Amino acid sequence: MRISELSRQTGVPVATIKFYLRERLLAPGRATGRNQAQYDDSHRRRLQLIKACTGIGQLDLSSVRTLLSAVDDDRLPMPDLLGVVNRVLHRPSHRPEDCPDAIRTDADVAALIARLDWRIDPGSPGRTRLLEVLTAMRRLGCDSSADNFAPFAEAVESLVRREAELQTADRDHTDRSAAVARALLLDEALSALRQMAHEHRLSPRCRPPAPAPGAG
Repeated sequence: MRISELSRQTGVPVATIKFYLRERLLAPGRATGRNQAQYDDSHRRRLQLIKACTGIGQLDLSSVRTLLSAVDDDRLPMPDLLGVVNRVLHRPSHRPEDCPDAIRTDADVAALIARLDWRIDPGSPGRTRLLEVLTAMRRLGCDSSADNFAPFAEAVESLVRREAELQTADRDHTDRSAAVARALLLDEALSALRQMAHEHRLSPRCRPPAPAPGAG
């Protein structure tokens, strides 16, 4: 297909496709003449991945380049490829400064990890992010006990277990781009489901009935 058709099928403007070609995020098409090239389904899939990364995933081009390089590296095993996705999506936060709130929260996080029997590196980006969030919640007067997060952690672990099962089942026939796209978009899907669940719980049919007049 010509670049105009590639643009039509993907919804990516021709000027943007040319930019991706110049930046080598997209492989060149098969030259058919001066300033003319033909593109195929691999280009369409690549553009859809880039579009998902920059659109729904809201990643900058540097992060997209890192992901695409990992996708193209056939020597990189699938678990390591998914590790790259996690590092891109969950960049380390700045550890909260040492203060009574942060020190107390750090102890709470350590206790939660021990309760869950998780093997987590002390410098893990996820651990640092949770420490940052709980410290901020504590300063804002929210109920930030790490124990309150144990049910959420257990629910998330069951989701991750299911995700791992899907990855194992698909390992032999899922292409690397599709695996990256699913890992990238799963966070957004879970956020959307949480939003929908809140909407459901707030709908009139889920609210408790109002007490009858005069009921005491």
